[in-house]
Amino acid sequence: MRHRIAVVGSGPGGLTFARVLHRHGHSVALFERDPSPDARPPGGTLDLHEGMGQLALDKAGLTADFQKLSRPEGQAMRILDTDGTVLRDWRPRPDERAHPEIDRRHLRDLLRGPLDVQWGRSVTKVVPGTRDGVRVEFADGQQEVFDLVVGADGAWSRVRPALSSVTPHYTGVTTVETSLDDVDRRHPDLARLIGDGSMAVYGANRSLTAQRNSGGHVKVYAKFRAPQDWHADLDPADVEAVRASLLALFDGWAAPVLDLLRHGTAFVHRPLHVLPVAHTWPHVRGVTLLGDAAHLMPPLGAGANLAMLEGAELAEAVAAGPEDLDGTVRAFEERMWARAAKWAEITTAGLERLVSPDPATALALFEEVQPS
Repeated sequence: MRHRIAVVGSGPGGLTFARVLHRHGHSVALFERDPSPDARPPGGTLDLHEGMGQLALDKAGLTADFQKLSRPEGQAMRILDTDGTVLRDWRPRPDERAHPEIDRRHLRDLLRGPLDVQWGRSVTKVVPGTRDGVRVEFADGQQEVFDLVVGADGAWSRVRPALSSVTPHYTGVTTVETSLDDVDRRHPDLARLIGDGSMAVYGANRSLTAQRNSGGHVKVYAKFRAPQDWHADLDPADVEAVRASLLALFDGWAAPVLDLLRHGTAFVHRPLHVLPVAHTWPHVRGVTLLGDAAHLMPPLGAGANLAMLEGAELAEAVAAGPEDLDGTVRAFEERMWARAAKWAEITTAGLERLVSPDPATALALFEEVQPS
């Protein structure tokens, strides 16, 4: 039996779901609100874990291609004190493949492959329980009906309201992102400071991290505890005003560390929101969620990995048992909820320790996860 299946959202989870089903000979309607693949920056680098994101890529038959694109050296991690002293300098072994890095753009293109993404199809509402199936309504007034709609459309999912009235809440931590281009040539001192992977500096209730992407591009993230409207008096388009505000917030830190902000280009404000740790919903026939749409959590390395693994597992289950689609989805949700709740607890506790009144808790967390 061939079911009419749609996935909303072309992030890592949605693409993995569609790609694994494609591998098993099933077609999927893949809707994305962005008008084109390059409509907005794809974001920074991701570390794909062996038993999660890498496993999902294996289920999609993409392991060899991933290994060509990934950067095992990106697993390196340096931690500095606010005065610039190196506290920890971990470098991976030559054969270390626990969580190599890959640019989001490269991962997106790898997963997309032969898939037919319907760009510019913005979903406004999903209505289950109609006579013909689940109705998907679009911003342009069109409607389509499916047997299964998978919401993989992120934090502010338009599919989630069909299942749950819960919305994300602010964690009290804000991230401001900036970036450096051609860092090895234009900023060689900063290139050496960052190393081959990531560098982090932790202070009281704030941190600065820098993360290498491919091609000499570096993403810089300033995290701090603040009201959600902390920037109300700032014009986000006034780069120098935002830069001055951040430099004041990190006043007293070592000059080379602050150069990460001084040389940054545009600044993007990203308040961190989460869903409740154990977010579940009463099962609804024909609709489910995965990834951030289901269990938005602090961005500490688990989110994309979970989304990809969930997409791969759901796709395999649907392909293997098409005669009981509803039972397959119900069983998937039970497994997803249990695993996601565990990771939500871990990442929530991790955020508390990484942006803490006592910076020593951040270093201690890294020693627990990855002993030096």
